Amino acid sequence: MKIFFEKVGSTPRPVELEVQGVSLKGTLEKSGYHHALLDAVVTGELPLVCDRCGTSYSRQIDMPLKLTLSDRVSEDKDDLDIIEFLDGVIDVAYILQSEINAIEGAFHYCDDCDGSDEALEIEY
Repeated sequence: MKIFFEKVGSTPRPVELEVQGVSLKGTLEKSGYHHALLDAVVTGELPLVCDRCGTSYSRQIDMPLKLTLSDRVSEDKDDLDIIEFLDGVIDVAYILQSEINAIEGAFHYCDDCDGSDEALEIEY
């Protein structure tokens, strides 16, 4: 889903998208001449692999997402939640895919391994 930056107004516009069983639902509104605010919730079920035992499992995702979007290069070093779309087109699918990649790239433990102090050694 792509939205032209110039089409985003000061009235919140509903945004909804689903990728890989994970959905993003929220609003997009202009928060300045070159800034827009995405206020959304990311929900769904994501297949993961336990980093301790290698077991595949699914994890329920339910997290808020608040991002500032800009069509110019941002010089604000304090706010790390800014995504720049220098071509003037906001790509919501890119934002959601980036959030999915960030979740998948983090360490995950299945329910059996979470909080376990037992030494783990698996022979193949």
